[in-house]
Amino acid sequence: MRCHSVAGTTSPSAVATYATLREIEDRLKSIRNIEKITNTMKIVASTKLTRAQRAMTESRKYGETSNEVFEAAETKPLEGEGKKQLIVVCSSDKGLCGGIHSSLSRYIRRTTPDGPPFDLVILGEKCKAQLGRTNGQNIVLSFAGIGKDVPTFADAQAIADQITQLSGDYSDVKILYNKFINAQSYEAAIIEAFNEEAIAASANFSAFEVDDEVLANLREYSLANSLYWALAEGHACEQSARRNAMDNASKNAGDMISKYQILFNRTRQAVITGELVEIITGATASEDM
Repeated sequence: MRCHSVAGTTSPSAVATYATLREIEDRLKSIRNIEKITNTMKIVASTKLTRAQRAMTESRKYGETSNEVFEAAETKPLEGEGKKQLIVVCSSDKGLCGGIHSSLSRYIRRTTPDGPPFDLVILGEKCKAQLGRTNGQNIVLSFAGIGKDVPTFADAQAIADQITQLSGDYSDVKILYNKFINAQSYEAAIIEAFNEEAIAASANFSAFEVDDEVLANLREYSLANSLYWALAEGHACEQSARRNAMDNASKNAGDMISKYQILFNRTRQAVITGELVEIITGATASEDM
């Protein structure tokens, strides 16, 4: 007659508990790694936000100066029958920044159906992908490589040069961008960029003594000023939104780590308790034999 020790065998429930414990441990390790990544991205975004805000302040001087000239000249968009509007959407190529790009796309979808016919110029791949599904037929020009670094006036000038070469006859040009309100909020806003006809038709235009041959240069330069303003402000909004998104992700990861740590401790305690019960049961059975 052979006697098998009960303590030497492992019950199916104990094996399942061991597997669960390993799964929880792996999940904890994965979440901790994610938390490290999101914390690092938050620090990087915070550093970039400081630079972006500095560039935004400088760019506003360009845009506001152009606006002051047109306000003094009483420049207004022309109301041309059958002419299209040109809307320039300032987004970027990068994600992980909340709904900052989708807010611009929603603005287009919400406001354009009841407005005049329009064409789109898209700066950045994010809004191009979003609007391409619903307004692909309206996109006449797009730019990639936006948002890799702080925008410069040279970048805006190159974009303005391409826009002025478009063959369409547009009544007015609107620049759609994210306006920086504070480090926690932003909103979609419009900057008016006037064409040559609108500038020439200004009520007080003659007071500036601008020759006809420099009118095209004035239009392109003012467009570049406005684009620089919009791109720099949108970049600051993007970095702020990315920092906030990574901060929220880090907090969520911390909450998950706390919950899984409690679950891990309880499961581990259950494993230890189960092993003790098996040992005691096995010892009792051996004494009875």
